[in-house]
Amino acid sequence: MGDTLSIAARSERMGRVKSKNTGPELVVRRIVYGMGFRYRLHAAELPGKPDLAFRRMRKVIFVHGCFWHRHRKPSCSLARLPKSKQDFWLTKLEGNRKRDLKNKRALSHLGWKVLDVWECELKNVEALSARILYFLNDEIA
Repeated sequence: MGDTLSIAARSERMGRVKSKNTGPELVVRRIVYGMGFRYRLHAAELPGKPDLAFRRMRKVIFVHGCFWHRHRKPSCSLARLPKSKQDFWLTKLEGNRKRDLKNKRALSHLGWKVLDVWECELKNVEALSARILYFLNDEIA
């Protein structure tokens, strides 16, 4: 099955996909700010440019889109592959996932603790808030 959009229309649509200040990221930022924590955004000096960086605590949070970062949870319906051009998408999305793992290892090697928040976790804000609070308050997270 071919793409339902022209090449130009597909390119324009994909160009609108944001990598910073996404909806899920803004939700997580509001949760964290509401808890009284302050953070730096997109710390360029750290591997992977984490979405939220807590320098004094040496902790970071990445907010991942389930589709773009290949969420592996079987119950996550947001991580499904498109029906067309599966070879292209699998290569691209697996590359994203491997890059994420590499950045996570690099941060760990530098002494930083990492929390991954997945887009699908925003369905239960109370549970997510508890998880974030535990991560930020726990000295051995």
